[in-house]
Amino acid sequence: MRGSRGLKRLVGAAAITVVLGALAACSGEPGAGPAAADATATAPTVTAGPGSAGQTRAPDARTRAAFPALSPAERIRLYAQVRLQSMTLEQKIASMIMVHVPGADPAPLAAYLDANRPGGLLLLGDNVPGDSGQAAALTGALPVDTGLGTLVAIDEEGGIVARLSADTYPAADTLKDAPVEDTTAAFDQRAALLEQTGMTVNFGIVADVTDDPSSFIFERALGTTPQSSSERVAAAVAAEQGRVFSTLKHFPGHGAAGGDSHTSIPTTALPLEQWRTDDAPPFQAGIDAGAELVMFGHLVYSAVDPAPASLSPEWHRILRDELGFEGVAVTDDLLMLEHSGVPAYADRTANAIAAVGAGNDLLLYNTTVDLPGLVASIAWAARTGALDPALIDDAALRVLELRRELWLATGGRA
Repeated sequence: MRGSRGLKRLVGAAAITVVLGALAACSGEPGAGPAAADATATAPTVTAGPGSAGQTRAPDARTRAAFPALSPAERIRLYAQVRLQSMTLEQKIASMIMVHVPGADPAPLAAYLDANRPGGLLLLGDNVPGDSGQAAALTGALPVDTGLGTLVAIDEEGGIVARLSADTYPAADTLKDAPVEDTTAAFDQRAALLEQTGMTVNFGIVADVTDDPSSFIFERALGTTPQSSSERVAAAVAAEQGRVFSTLKHFPGHGAAGGDSHTSIPTTALPLEQWRTDDAPPFQAGIDAGAELVMFGHLVYSAVDPAPASLSPEWHRILRDELGFEGVAVTDDLLMLEHSGVPAYADRTANAIAAVGAGNDLLLYNTTVDLPGLVASIAWAARTGALDPALIDDAALRVLELRRELWLATGGRA
């Protein structure tokens, strides 16, 4: 479901208007037709020359209008740009937030989506306590936004982090010591299960690397060395391609940062050059394999930035500029910052504004938050200059592209 996002942003409403006809022709949506993209010239031609006052002659032949041939990725970008032009600031911000709504009854989840229009939903164990059929019924009852797929995310690593009871496939605790082909097979089965149950985003590929059994991430890490982890991360991403969007976590990596980010802010003084050698390779391998999302951890690498990576513009720059990632950057659950015990991160609104300012595209919350209030606060920051509105446009556009890609990949229903 992934494609290159190489088309540069068109500037101005006039340019958007010009391409609307071509977009309709290539969108595949009801009512679209070839007329706009394949229009032909039928008007007579006016000629001018010596002794001529602008005589009119019949056209020699019908000529095709000069609309460029757009690649699938360019069509997705163009559609997202048009949608973005029609959105208010508050709608853009809401589309950048993913929340968890508890319970296995689809009605409250659907109502929350309809009322708040967030970027998507995070499903946890309380949403899918039954069998695969129950999970599929839940996701199948969620409302659909015409033209855009619904991001339904789940943490499905396998092993100790598995939300679906049917996921009995091998996980990192055994895969790290098995041939790489075993990782491919396990994530192929896992991806099939996710597709069957209507999940569209898997927060399930751990790219952290450590050989320390005392680390809280050790059992979940796919490798104990940069090379072994890279091979298995790439295999997991490749196995999920075309069925569910893959997420690499927890950038820039728990391996060097001791402690559990659910209850603290793990910190390391590891130099950036050593990070590039020891921790970056699995993330680079996953990005090269086609991962659509990267999740930022609440981790401090003090040699790079005293702020957690999830709130660090510099770490987002490194991901984009050095690792070449063009997809969606998502935070780990932002409530973890509040629960860290660090006073500087006790304010939910301040954390959200900082997360947007750092360059995140999706803000993740593992509970139902007051979305209108949060959106209003972020919008205020943008309108008063505390936050660059261009960051919101960039983030919302990436999310729209991902959702449009999903819509097309699932035949207009996701």
